[in-house]
Amino acid sequence: MPNALIGLGGNIGDVRAVLDEAVRRFCDGAAVRLVARSADYQTPPWGVLDQPDFVNLCLRVETALSPQALLERALSVEASLGRNRAAEQRWGPRVVDIDILAYDGLSLDEPGLSLPHPRLRARAFVLVPLAEIAPDWWIGGESVGALAARVDSAGVRKLPPRPADSAR
Repeated sequence: MPNALIGLGGNIGDVRAVLDEAVRRFCDGAAVRLVARSADYQTPPWGVLDQPDFVNLCLRVETALSPQALLERALSVEASLGRNRAAEQRWGPRVVDIDILAYDGLSLDEPGLSLPHPRLRARAFVLVPLAEIAPDWWIGGESVGALAARVDSAGVRKLPPRPADSAR
């Protein structure tokens, strides 16, 4: 079964509870099986700076879904949790964001889906949690661990586990 790397984040409301629910809805154990989940990280905003900090995490999943079907699942989970992409400012505040970062070794450039994610290499809020669960995954000829070691990770802070996290 193919493996995929997924990034999740948000900065509106009870973000950690929303992210926990997003993981539960996204990873059903059948079409998408959770292999690994990073810790939650508090991260400074990227793009639009005048907004609250984000909470970000990454997943490694096995999936029976194609990349396009996995994207549709991500968008459906976002919408079910109250995200309205059409009403948002790009890189602005959001209740939840789910991105497909990589899908096996696939390179893809289609409307709405580019793999690996085109801005992944510059984003500490993705690379730091991703290095926790997939340091040896290769993207563009380099390991995630090497990419994470080079990115400016100032302001990225690992959050302590929530009491409910021990039941994951």
